[in-house]
Amino acid sequence: MTATTTGRVVVAGASMGGLRTAEQLRAAGWTGAITVIGDEPHMPYNRPPLSKEVLAGKAPFESLAFTPKAAAADVEWRLGTKVVAARLDERIVELDDGTALAYDGLVVATGMRPRRLRCPGPLAGRHTVRTLADAQGLRDELTRPGVRVVVVGGGFIGCEVAATAVGLGVREVTVVDPLPLPMVGPLGELLGEALLRRHEERGVRFALGTGVAGFEGEDRVTGVVLSDGTVLAADVVVESVGSVANVEWLEGNGLDLSDGVLTDEQLRVGGRPDVIAVGDVARFPNARYDGAPRRVEHWSIPTDTAKHAAKALVAHLNGAGAELAPFAPLPTFWSDQHEFRLQSFGAPALGKDDVRILGGDPEGDVLVGYHTGGQLVGVVALGGQAAAMGAARYRSQLLKQPALTP
Repeated sequence: MTATTTGRVVVAGASMGGLRTAEQLRAAGWTGAITVIGDEPHMPYNRPPLSKEVLAGKAPFESLAFTPKAAAADVEWRLGTKVVAARLDERIVELDDGTALAYDGLVVATGMRPRRLRCPGPLAGRHTVRTLADAQGLRDELTRPGVRVVVVGGGFIGCEVAATAVGLGVREVTVVDPLPLPMVGPLGELLGEALLRRHEERGVRFALGTGVAGFEGEDRVTGVVLSDGTVLAADVVVESVGSVANVEWLEGNGLDLSDGVLTDEQLRVGGRPDVIAVGDVARFPNARYDGAPRRVEHWSIPTDTAKHAAKALVAHLNGAGAELAPFAPLPTFWSDQHEFRLQSFGAPALGKDDVRILGGDPEGDVLVGYHTGGQLVGVVALGGQAAAMGAARYRSQLLKQPALTP
């Protein structure tokens, strides 16, 4: 491949996906300019510890920051700056400081932001967990004596925050969710019931099958009003009710932005070979499964998408005609709650109608398999290190499985 020596690639988004793409552009042979733009003041850092180690006061920011690879040392970082618009036909992005940047290649890596509840009541005392500042602000609240916490949302972040709060000795922690079990959406009933039991044994309370109708209080929250009329006393509320894709800056370009940014099997956006999307903002077809475009919010996805998308973009910028094999990652996630871990490989959400215990017992350490049409599509372990290692042993089998029929 002939190295490119002119031009610029603009990376919109300076989190993990933006960093990994900048590194992979260099690895793929791009020697032109790379400019990464991000609205946070920090260099890219690891987000999963925010709801656990950072919230618990066990991890300083310095331990979260990623160290860019040496090959990307010449990348230009514009931090504390936001991309507000794009004119894709003209190959220009506009920044909130009034700057207009021309590009040869564009990387969409703007990620997600927390969804907020639209309910009547005060805003003070209500938190989300997405950034370092979010986690630091919430920790200040959780360490006040006698605080009562209501976590709205029983998904990954909600369960992790609840577990961390109990570990901090918070007086009262209640998780509210309209679904009947925590994490039942991604994991199904068997593990949802096991998680509920484990959390309750450690002091977390649950109000399930009900939503939030509003918040009580004058200047700040004092209570959460549930849709069934119950009022939960609350000094602090954590809203963990999903995410919204940061795609508004791409409006007006004829793109499908209905759930993140729709891409093709090479992570190219809108049929444009000069625009790629990476990380959890990308809605891509996975050739390993049924080909339906989906967003994936797991920690492994920024790196996986960056590797593939950077090669596709550099091939275009260098005039190479060869097409890469379709993108086909094996999603991976883990979640630490209390002293146990959830470890997953594959796509369990696709196999929730056929769930089988592969080893262990839901009362203790357990390994669960998820199947579609009799084919294993995902495994999830719940428990200690031995259970997590059991899930890892299925990784090679999942990688060798034939693609699902659409």
